Amino acid sequence: MIARTNRRWEVAVCAISLLLACLTIHAQQPPFPGIEYPRGQDVSPTFDGWERNPDGSFSLWFGYFNRNTEEEVDVPIGPENTFDLGTGDQGQPTHFYPGRRWWVFKVIVPKDWPREKRLVWTLTNRGRTNLSKGWLQPEWEADKLLISANAAADPFLMSLGRPISDAIIAGDTAPVITGGPAQTVTLPGTATLRVTVTDDGLPKLRRGDRTADGQVRGGVEGVRVRWILYRGPGKVQFDPNVSPPVYGKPITAETKVSFSAPGNYRIRAIAGDSALFSTVDIDVKVNPSASSETKAR
Repeated sequence: MIARTNRRWEVAVCAISLLLACLTIHAQQPPFPGIEYPRGQDVSPTFDGWERNPDGSFSLWFGYFNRNTEEEVDVPIGPENTFDLGTGDQGQPTHFYPGRRWWVFKVIVPKDWPREKRLVWTLTNRGRTNLSKGWLQPEWEADKLLISANAAADPFLMSLGRPISDAIIAGDTAPVITGGPAQTVTLPGTATLRVTVTDDGLPKLRRGDRTADGQVRGGVEGVRVRWILYRGPGKVQFDPNVSPPVYGKPITAETKVSFSAPGNYRIRAIAGDSALFSTVDIDVKVNPSASSETKAR
């Protein structure tokens, strides 16, 4: 009897050990198993949803998924980065940061746009051609709550998502951002870019919640401005790349941009109030240095 009881305990202990081992292995898996390589992977376009506009037209939102964890990928406008509408240039990016990027740009279509008509973004890179098809499928209609919730997965958009109550998000208006004029600089010169931002004061300031690991999350500090490269043939550096938060008054955010190569660049400023966001683009023409032009002659 004692031997049989001990045997049962041994079986139970083995079962529990096996279960704990399985749970440990599962816990060690990365949250996104598909993102395994720092570089060498492709970029896919995504259709994120659509909105109704006050004038009856529709906005079709697109984003992208860069499968690299570190490498930034560039695909110039042309046959490898094109839409099946107009000239193919519908304001899409040519510079793709790692990871999943939500609500990157929208294409406005007229109010008589056929419900079943697809708008196709084609992106070819790393030997693969990926398509994203946007259309007015009812299930894909987006509102401020959905935009804010999904934006929380993209650090560039500075949204807290669900920690901000649905009622506050519904009453919130995205910051209004205005950019400065286009600029021209000559290497090795830098461009100083400025934007002004106003906000409605929602969501209101709040302290974040301290988590078990000692981090503070869910706090609202005001409006921030983040700078990113949207289009361009070279690398850029921002000083700073994110402005400090400001609450309750208009702000002017400024950054100094340096460029690695001549060409035409588009710099994007993103203003976020922790719930919603807005963007503005500033074009910069970068001329080669005088010494390089002399050598070319």
